[in-house]
Amino acid sequence: MSQEKSLLNKLVFSLQCLPGVGRKSAQRMAYHLLDKDREGALRLANDLKSAMDEIGNCERCRDYTEASLCEICRNEKRNEQTLCVVESPADVAAIESTGSYTGKYFVLMGNLSPLDGIGPDEIGLNQLKTLVEQTDCQEIIVATSATVEGEATAHFISTIVQGVKDKQVSVSRLAQGVPIGGELEYLDSSTLALSLANRQSI
Repeated sequence: MSQEKSLLNKLVFSLQCLPGVGRKSAQRMAYHLLDKDREGALRLANDLKSAMDEIGNCERCRDYTEASLCEICRNEKRNEQTLCVVESPADVAAIESTGSYTGKYFVLMGNLSPLDGIGPDEIGLNQLKTLVEQTDCQEIIVATSATVEGEATAHFISTIVQGVKDKQVSVSRLAQGVPIGGELEYLDSSTLALSLANRQSI
């Protein structure tokens, strides 16, 4: 097997790490980059390398950022009293696109899933409790997906927040507009805005 063929196979295999990309789609991407856009491919490679090297997690909310604190956490105009708890950074971007939320966030990076070995520590629930204790947080909006795992996570969050001493924090859940089994990053802005406006206590 030639060196060129070996490198091409490696490229096709690497492109399959993207969600929804199988071998045929990866092969089309590889041939397109090689045939029509080598400059774009090099730019993509450089940007990927920089992003992997420089993007980490916010020390406060765990969202993606290049600094110790993300832009939202650094923004003093955001409402410190409201904290929206989401599953992933993609959910932060989805809610921000509605333009209807002015509070801050906490990113779980997943949901509780005991069968997969994902417990409270793995999704940062101790860090969330500490954040509630040390800030002026008065309301938590639990914006996990309407799945079994998302519901279990929401109820667990409600339990630990109610256990915070000397503090009354209300806990609400996204309401109308989020379908059962739906994930936030795939919903349109209007649906998300309606869900935020009609959140319910849990």
